[in-house]
Amino acid sequence: MKLKSKVLIIAGSDSSGGAGIQADIKTITSLGSYAMTAITAITSQNTTGVLSISKVPIHEIKKQIEFTSKDIKPDSIKIGMLNSINVINAVLNSLNKIKIKKIILDPVMVAKGGTKLIDSKSIEIIRKKFIKKVSLITPNIPEAEILSKTKIENIEDMIIAGKKLLKLGAKNVLIKGGHLKSKHVYDIFLNKNEIEIFKSKKIGTRNTHGTGCTLSSAIATYFSCGKTLKKSCRMAINYVNHSIRSGPKFGKGHGPINHISVININNKFK
Repeated sequence: MKLKSKVLIIAGSDSSGGAGIQADIKTITSLGSYAMTAITAITSQNTTGVLSISKVPIHEIKKQIEFTSKDIKPDSIKIGMLNSINVINAVLNSLNKIKIKKIILDPVMVAKGGTKLIDSKSIEIIRKKFIKKVSLITPNIPEAEILSKTKIENIEDMIIAGKKLLKLGAKNVLIKGGHLKSKHVYDIFLNKNEIEIFKSKKIGTRNTHGTGCTLSSAIATYFSCGKTLKKSCRMAINYVNHSIRSGPKFGKGHGPINHISVININNKFK
């Protein structure tokens, strides 16, 4: 299979393989594109929670982004965990140098098990500076509440929060609705010109570790291949749902999904 595009991932490492850089690489590869990485933090975690977070030196983060892109120019960038002001400023500085237009930001703030991954000062920089820089921001409901300073209890609140993010400078917003209590999941895509609601049947499982990372990487992949942002969101949601349904049920906590569920393995490799 010929590789379709090149995607640079800027995110943290998840030792359990279910989220972070590991989930991103699996997603991008499964969808037929080439994944490159710049690791922003190293986490020791499993399906039950995060044990520790180790910093990556700022100069190494910048070198990963700039040196990699100098040789293999990405068609799009997916950004995940940015856990400090210094990391955020370093990534912003590097993005200004490499000048890639298609950027997807997943504002990772809290791990599935509840561990906080980012401080309040960093959140303010994301609100005031970072969301203006990217093509799309993909917060879940708790993240959208923090960024928009709006309580979200229903679809109408999601739209209100999304519009507030647009006023802060976001070009496009996808608010993920999995935290709402409902038989269905409503993910809302909006910009200044349109609002689109993607409705999916909620899948009854606790094994959803890394779904946000997977979704944003899938969007970045489809977007890098020339799909519109809205279509990229729709296709990525379908991919994530398919991967959840075929999840392997690993671990004692919030288990991973099956990133390779869409791959048809050639007979000679079976």
